[in-house]
Amino acid sequence: MSSENNINQAKSKFISGLWWNTLEKILVKGSSFIVTVVLARILMPSDYGIIGMLAIFIALSNVFIESGFSKALIQKQDATDIDYSTTFFTNLFIAVLVYWILFFSAPLIASFYDEPLLIPITRVLFLNIIMVSLTIVQNAKLSKAVDFKSIAKINFAGVLVGGTLGILAAYKGLGVWALVIQTLATSLTKVVVFPMYSKWFPSLKYSWNSFRNLFGFGSKLLLSGSLAVTINNISTICIGKFYSVAQLGFYTRAVQFSEILSNLVYDIVGTVSYPVLSSLQSDRDELLNTYRKSLFYTALLSIPMMVLISVLARPLVIVLLTEKWLPCVLLLQILCLARMYTPLSALNLNVLNAIGRPDLMLKIELIKMAYGVVMLTVCIPIGVTAIVVGELVSTTISFFVNTYYPGKLLHYGALKMLKDWRFIILSVLIMVAVVAGFTYIVENPYIQLFGGAFIGVVTYLVCCILFKQIDLSMVKGIIKKIR
Repeated sequence: MSSENNINQAKSKFISGLWWNTLEKILVKGSSFIVTVVLARILMPSDYGIIGMLAIFIALSNVFIESGFSKALIQKQDATDIDYSTTFFTNLFIAVLVYWILFFSAPLIASFYDEPLLIPITRVLFLNIIMVSLTIVQNAKLSKAVDFKSIAKINFAGVLVGGTLGILAAYKGLGVWALVIQTLATSLTKVVVFPMYSKWFPSLKYSWNSFRNLFGFGSKLLLSGSLAVTINNISTICIGKFYSVAQLGFYTRAVQFSEILSNLVYDIVGTVSYPVLSSLQSDRDELLNTYRKSLFYTALLSIPMMVLISVLARPLVIVLLTEKWLPCVLLLQILCLARMYTPLSALNLNVLNAIGRPDLMLKIELIKMAYGVVMLTVCIPIGVTAIVVGELVSTTISFFVNTYYPGKLLHYGALKMLKDWRFIILSVLIMVAVVAGFTYIVENPYIQLFGGAFIGVVTYLVCCILFKQIDLSMVKGIIKKIR
């Protein structure tokens, strides 16, 4: 009876969390997207190129600060206040240490890219590392409770304040510093607002036993996370080193646009599924059922969204970013196709963490790093477009690599997934044919974008209904809840 209650509670948490998480992501990502568009229209590609040079350091810093502790806290069923406090002070210590390492390394980074402006930018921008460390535990605590309603309010406040100050700075002609101000203001706002909702403050207690237990799980995530970040950012380093700042700016803008959309899908389903899957780790049948549904609904959203954006990339760039960003169109088209795998691959890795097997995730990242380096070595001398094509090939291979261990442990591998998604894929192909025909006939970019998006969505939904991929009773329930 107790097991049945736990399953029902997990389902209830998943539905409630999914609802609020969806609302939060649409609200926050939508606001962030608007801010991104406004800033891109004001700033120059070279401004984004300079920040892009620091992308790997930003990403690696976040991995080291968290050190896998956040997921370890969520995965641990009986986490205590001492566990939370220990994690808080560990994160803060690592953040301060990483900041000072980067502070003194700023001249070396600037010398590597031959860009003197990187010295002051590095030393100011990476103050963000310390601010982020102050909110990781509180975010984990709310996520563990599946309280995405509070997280929605906090993140929206951060985007609103940071976006407003960033846009004002850009209008004042501060250039790349507008992006720095936006980042710092967003994080500082979260530092102030998080305690109001989490109602948690660290106690002055530190347990080495707690550290060892959490680090035993988190250390493997730290290593795998570091490898994943390195793989994802090697392209940025190479483009920044061997090509112009403007070309790096076009690349980072294409990456940012594609990731906003793909991360939106994962953030809606993935961030809710992880704590729920963790709570079901002792019931493999229910865990598999939840995991399978999570993947299906992610594919239902991710694949058509990213493909549609790829088809409409040119009018999208002209309408939103202006023609000065046209060189990033082809990059955006290719990256959108690559990123449609991202939320699906992340969910496959999520389930390994949920069942307490981060060691397998580490093996997967080592395999991906091997062929990723080979692919990049071949593509770098050819050009930026070749590098992006290499990313598409790598992410396609990675999808099958990421499904290997979940398939072995849960008997649900890539072939079974693709079989479940066959009508989704067919619906997407029909949508592409219709939208491509429409954009070929119409020349106005505004009509191409908005008309093509509308026709694409309607075509896809009709196909999904005809192929019975969408549960109409569930849709009616969602509409009723919105009302």
